[in-house]
Amino acid sequence: MIKRCPWCEGDALMEAYHDQEWGVPERDARALWEKLILDGFQAGLSWKTILYKREAFREAFEGFNPERVARYRAADVERLLGNPGIIRSRAKIDAAIGNARAFLEIENKGEGFSAFLWERAGGAPRDNRFRMHTQVPAQTEVSVEMAKALKQHGFKFCGPVIVYAFMQATGMVNDHLIGCYRHKESR
Repeated sequence: MIKRCPWCEGDALMEAYHDQEWGVPERDARALWEKLILDGFQAGLSWKTILYKREAFREAFEGFNPERVARYRAADVERLLGNPGIIRSRAKIDAAIGNARAFLEIENKGEGFSAFLWERAGGAPRDNRFRMHTQVPAQTEVSVEMAKALKQHGFKFCGPVIVYAFMQATGMVNDHLIGCYRHKESR
């Protein structure tokens, strides 16, 4: 029997996400932006809820194309609010649109969104060695600093807890538990 992190066990889609995506270092700017937006939509909800709606989100937000999303106007917001396949929160939808504009601002300044994030994460994945899920923090000093930097650029729904979940998902930290078969593979 394969030993996984307990948060994903018992659900085939969650297990596939854990096995193939979670904790894998992501350096593609657009993919990082998508994950940050989805983590923002997760605020107050479970990741399972977002994961089951991810394809509907991708369709609704045109493949998470920041150039297109940045041009969304009131009619687009209304279209998204009427879409039962996504989380229909005006605040989160408005944040996603504003975050697309903030993403483009960082990209256009030349640093690039991926470099902006990874520099704040220390440049390479941090290999944590937790044995129990109760040892895994909800936020760290790094996630607090990254959240501040994002907010300074106009990002919303990216507090330190959301940012830490994002860092876990994108492999900036390896929070697979020591007993999980993915821990060693993710080092």
